[in-house]
Amino acid sequence: MEQDSKNEGLKMIVTDRNIKQETRHERFKRIAAKRTNEVLEKIRILGNCSNKSSYEYTEEEVNKIFAEIEKQVKVTKAKFLAGRRQRFKL
Repeated sequence: MEQDSKNEGLKMIVTDRNIKQETRHERFKRIAAKRTNEVLEKIRILGNCSNKSSYEYTEEEVNKIFAEIEKQVKVTKAKFLAGRRQRFKL
């Protein structure tokens, strides 16, 4: 539920019988932590594919997997840092 303009950036969070206002930063921290933990868990699960008794793979395939992961990490990090880059000036 969105608040009026005097409480801009605050949202109401309803959990069981509690109601609290959440700032944009609090919301970022809550959602970013959850999503980060989900990504980390998926990476741990991907590690299960390294079991040579269950799977067969080449070094080239492993390099391709991690090259794509690293590329996406760079793209995503750039989105966070985009506003902080200094522009070229003469």
